[in-house]
Amino acid sequence: MATKIEITCIIKGALFGAHQRILSIGGRNFDGKPWTMSQDGAVSGIEEGTYSFYIHKGGNIINVIVAISPNGYKYLKTFADTEQPNMLLALPECPYGP
Repeated sequence: MATKIEITCIIKGALFGAHQRILSIGGRNFDGKPWTMSQDGAVSGIEEGTYSFYIHKGGNIINVIVAISPNGYKYLKTFADTEQPNMLLALPECPYGP
């Protein structure tokens, strides 16, 4: 069974393609320690069934899924997003490094 993890922040890249804008995701463990994971690591974790990610928005839990860009690159977005990962991009920048 996949470990369900809340994403509370992101680390953005300088590129503008939907699949290139997020470098890493992050949050805090139950013990309060910060964590980050590369987008590629998160994609692999979802596909392997190791992790299941979500965000909180307006009191709702919104699942994060793997999407595929027109050129075949895999990236993260929420179930509610269109092509662009807008809900993830709206999260604050992680105050700790990748």
